[in-house]
Amino acid sequence: MQTLRAAVILFVFVVATVVGMPWQASALRFRLPRRKTFPNRYHRWLCRLFGIRLTVIGKPIQDRGVLMAANHSSYFDILVLSGAARVSFVAKKEVGSWFFFGSLARLQETVFIEREKRAQTVAARDQIRERLAEGDALVLFPEGTSSDGNRVLPFRSALLGAAESRIGVGADEEARAVPVQPVSISYVGLHGVPMGRENRPLFAWYGDMDLVPHLWDALKAGPLDVVVEFHPPMTVDEAGDRKRLTAEVEAIVRAGQARALAGCYWDAPRASLAPRPRRPARFRKAAASA
Repeated sequence: MQTLRAAVILFVFVVATVVGMPWQASALRFRLPRRKTFPNRYHRWLCRLFGIRLTVIGKPIQDRGVLMAANHSSYFDILVLSGAARVSFVAKKEVGSWFFFGSLARLQETVFIEREKRAQTVAARDQIRERLAEGDALVLFPEGTSSDGNRVLPFRSALLGAAESRIGVGADEEARAVPVQPVSISYVGLHGVPMGRENRPLFAWYGDMDLVPHLWDALKAGPLDVVVEFHPPMTVDEAGDRKRLTAEVEAIVRAGQARALAGCYWDAPRASLAPRPRRPARFRKAAASA
């Protein structure tokens, strides 16, 4: 039965996606407003198709340019983040060359960066700044790789370089610091019951796992529950510098994941508001003295 379920889900996914790709491509070609809203509706539908029950805590920033910094453990992160908000992603250049999924990434206006070459990194930073100035919400994964879903890996401050940019929303307005919104993603349930550490690798894609076999096993594993928490934004000006900002964002994301994995949001209503996490004392002192 699980194999049949997975086969049906995969078939419907491929057919619906192939049909929808020209629709999104035309929106990009003619710069139509639906190029931002269609991916959000599409990924919400995918979450229902895949059996992902999504609980959203907090509110994503959608009325101005924002850099969202999230932990990363699975390709399902793309579905749940894009299903929860109108976003595009920042990804490594190699993703753009992936069969099928690379095309999907380009259709969602993904910014591709080449981390090894400094000149390319600077160019990507400029592109990110332009997109933020246009009001886009861009998601990046500062860990630089994916984890096993049970922890948050150290954030790399270099990947948050765009947070030092200054953007303005009008010709007469003073340039302001880029808002950075921490986001915690937690895989908390399987078949309606709390998920243990041993089951998260069914959905977490990391190390040298092959994508297609892992995706097939994940579809067979069954419905899952995911908590996405959007924390209040901050800026590099508030933190003091980029390294302090990175450390504070990492601490907030880690604390959010820890709360979700501990079951704090198991019965939380969808789209409920979470209280602002208290900043670690060392960062409050740094911000006050900056």
